[in-house]
Amino acid sequence: MALKIKTREIQYKAADGTTLIGYFATPETDQVVPGVLVSPEWWGRNDYTEQRARELAEHGYAALALDMYGNKNVTTDAKQAYAWMMQTFEQSNTIVDRATAALNCLASQAEVDASQLGAIGFCYGGKVVLDLARSGAQLKAVATFHANLSAQTPAQVGQVQAEILVLHGAEDSMVSLDDVAKFKEEMFSAQVEHDVIVYEDAKHGFSNPLADERAQANGVDLGYNAEAEKKSLAAMYDLLDRNLKTAE
Repeated sequence: MALKIKTREIQYKAADGTTLIGYFATPETDQVVPGVLVSPEWWGRNDYTEQRARELAEHGYAALALDMYGNKNVTTDAKQAYAWMMQTFEQSNTIVDRATAALNCLASQAEVDASQLGAIGFCYGGKVVLDLARSGAQLKAVATFHANLSAQTPAQVGQVQAEILVLHGAEDSMVSLDDVAKFKEEMFSAQVEHDVIVYEDAKHGFSNPLADERAQANGVDLGYNAEAEKKSLAAMYDLLDRNLKTAE
């Protein structure tokens, strides 16, 4: 049964001075609970990201949907999304700095057990949480959905603290199976505990019910797959429960 939850917006700042506005959801409980970052697709911190945060709260996690662009900027236009995303690539440290600010914000909330932290990310947001993990952040679990797997700085032995789960679509034209193979090589070389699950007939954006609408409006190769969504979320919750929920 889903837990009763509460939500609020939280303003925080990145190291570069950018004002960021996260969306926080947590169970209504007197006990501290594990915390999970939710990193959005390139559209920004939108309703979909906030929905995933609320679902995590209903499952017993405190979740912060982070803001990568500042002032919770959001769009449905792919050209604008691309422009905002590329701005975060201009300086090599921007992605990790902004993700670190969000992680620190999450850990500082009174409802959160700061020793039990994880992160999930979708598309561009998958890259964000992977780069955060590669930086040595104190994360125990990271799950990505149809993520950009490229590394700003490749993982080194002993650096990644998290168990990593990559959930990928076999028909993803934006992140190829060769990209997945290179990611696996990086993880093996860095001795990172990881798993990759590839879903048949699934395109980029498979977890988002609005993917087909966005694809049609923007002329990009996205596609929703309900079965892949269901299976990938179940795999994510299995990862989080194993790593973040301590035994009673």
